[in-house]
Amino acid sequence: MIFKRKYLPIIFLLTISYSQAVKWMSIGNLHNWYSSAGCEIEIGRTGQISDQQDGLRWPAFYRVQDNQAAKGLWLGAKNFYDPIVDKEYEHKVVHAGPRHLDIVGETIPIELTMYGRYDHPNVFVDGDPSTNLQYLDEVDFIDSDLISDRKIYNEVQTSMGVNMKRTIYSFAHPKHQNYHIQEYVFVNNGCFDKDCEIEYEQTIEGFQVYLQYRYAISREGMIYDGNWLPQSAAWGHNTMNDVIGEFPNDPSSNDQFYDDGEIIRGLFSWHGYHSSADPPENLGGPDFGGDGHLGAAQFVGVTTLHADTSPNDNSNDINQPSTTWFITSDDPVTSGNLQYNGTKSTKEYVNYMTVGHPDQSHAEIVGTGNANQFNDPRTGSNPGGTSHGIGFGPYDLAPGDSIRIVLAEGASGLSRSMCYKVGQNWKNQVHTDELPESSDLHSHMMNKYHRQSDTHNYYKNAWVFTGVDSIIKVFKRAKENFDLMKNGQSLPRPPEPPALFNIASGGDKIYLNWSNESESGQGFSGYNLYRLKFKPDTTLFTYDISQNEVIPIDNSIATIWKLEPGVNEFEDNTAVRGFDYFYYLEAFDDGTNDDIILNSSKFFTLTNKAANLKRPPGSSFQDIRVVPNPFHVSARDIQFGVSAPDRLMFLNIPPICTIRIFTERGDLVDTIEHTDGSGDEVWNSITSSRQIIVSGIYIAHFEMPDGNAIRKFAVVR
Repeated sequence: MIFKRKYLPIIFLLTISYSQAVKWMSIGNLHNWYSSAGCEIEIGRTGQISDQQDGLRWPAFYRVQDNQAAKGLWLGAKNFYDPIVDKEYEHKVVHAGPRHLDIVGETIPIELTMYGRYDHPNVFVDGDPSTNLQYLDEVDFIDSDLISDRKIYNEVQTSMGVNMKRTIYSFAHPKHQNYHIQEYVFVNNGCFDKDCEIEYEQTIEGFQVYLQYRYAISREGMIYDGNWLPQSAAWGHNTMNDVIGEFPNDPSSNDQFYDDGEIIRGLFSWHGYHSSADPPENLGGPDFGGDGHLGAAQFVGVTTLHADTSPNDNSNDINQPSTTWFITSDDPVTSGNLQYNGTKSTKEYVNYMTVGHPDQSHAEIVGTGNANQFNDPRTGSNPGGTSHGIGFGPYDLAPGDSIRIVLAEGASGLSRSMCYKVGQNWKNQVHTDELPESSDLHSHMMNKYHRQSDTHNYYKNAWVFTGVDSIIKVFKRAKENFDLMKNGQSLPRPPEPPALFNIASGGDKIYLNWSNESESGQGFSGYNLYRLKFKPDTTLFTYDISQNEVIPIDNSIATIWKLEPGVNEFEDNTAVRGFDYFYYLEAFDDGTNDDIILNSSKFFTLTNKAANLKRPPGSSFQDIRVVPNPFHVSARDIQFGVSAPDRLMFLNIPPICTIRIFTERGDLVDTIEHTDGSGDEVWNSITSSRQIIVSGIYIAHFEMPDGNAIRKFAVVR
């Protein structure tokens, strides 16, 4: 053994939490954040309890689709000498998550870098940067030869002499947007700090990698957003967790296989029954007090694509992971972790990280019961729900040895349109004889996890449980892609987005233009330009419940123009004054690059700032109008749409003026400085003290360089 002590601190750190750098993967329909510390811990990005569910957003086009509550990464070994404290441990465990994080003395970030085949476009609306990718797609280096559209490289040095290199891949291909491939390489480099000031060479015995996944599906209906699902569902209290492929030499009837015959070693989760749900039939998270649509129909999960057999044998060991035992999410071992507490480390290593496989998964034990009332027989209670736990190993790592593990994490389930169709049919108890095709796995899920109940509940749950086939399809596509990557190949490439997408609001039309980089791609065939009314995640479809028909494009809220190659500008002259409009542009090919037509991802050009018509300034004081007048709360959603339910507009006003709004008795409500040179000004009925105005008569006073004008308007609430 070689021990080089260049620097040894007298005081060592215990449990200290620090902020860490974060990068987002967000170019496809699955958005997730990744931490420089190597793991995404509970409320680790913002520190806000309201962000208990944060990340793993699918379908990411829509708001509040987060399914991730916390993750954990523990590395353990046995018979371990720690030079920092000059002590031999029976077991040593270092931790990142699910709550604990020490980025100074335990899991120490070295690098967090994002690479892209190309950068995201510059997107402007009326001169302002107007894309979420400004902060959700921070590319550090461009590499046109990347095997994926985005790659995050994350390196972490741990205080057990093991260096971790984590690489995450995401893809813009339309069929491969809802998973991320995550490669882990663990190297026994003998370093115990960031700069390797403390270095000690030893064989690491019984090295074990242990990952925890706490899912909460999904944020849309939870307390901090839609608030129609039970509060504790927001931290995954009723999440159901199932595992397949844990016994590859003795597969069960519900195990699944890749096309090449390899067993799928996977785990997946869904929104289970909750004792406080009202009504109690809450699978899929239906908005019973609203329109009935399903707000928690996602299935999320992880599949193992590769795990080294040993440091000297890089073949795929189908018996890994060696541990798949679930862990209750508020188990005392999930917080207050101390890497220098030998007793706790032994408990973590022996009772959790290397415990093997249970006879039944968490979901199989719960069955049709309420998942929030499940009590772990090992701990006797379960206030916080249940997480997946998977362990890889044990491995013996000599100095310089490494092992590699590759996973894919993804999400899928019913499409958004089907969530509306099924949920509304369920609530209204109509069209419930229209059932999905059933696979063997789907039948197993219905037999095992659906409570015998009314026809409309059977209908809803039959559709919700099609999500299990969807998540298996995600796993299979990830494996197909991974096999290409192993051979140095990549998926067929969709067209790149234009480098510039620019929108300018005009008086009688909205002007759009873009650059032509997309047109140099193989098989380029044109553009689809989308306009969305009201908000950037406006649903393109509508469901006609009387006809039991999903209308793919509702022309009252969404418009698509198909544009030929060489067209790089467009005038939208069908916009209506007073409404907000959002746009995105997709470049598409002719279908010769793959078995489908490929298009660039909508997220590259989707605007997050509204464009709207702006009239030229009025020519006379007499032209000034307040619209609507009167404002009536019963018509709020149809006056200027759901995105602006309290909007009033002052029209035909001078290019520069001061607008003061008073109550009828003369109290000043708000002051607006109109300086943009147009003839419109928007006011969202909010006072200067940020309160919504009440019913009454109001007076708008317009002060201009060459005179004044007054208009009265009424508000009915």
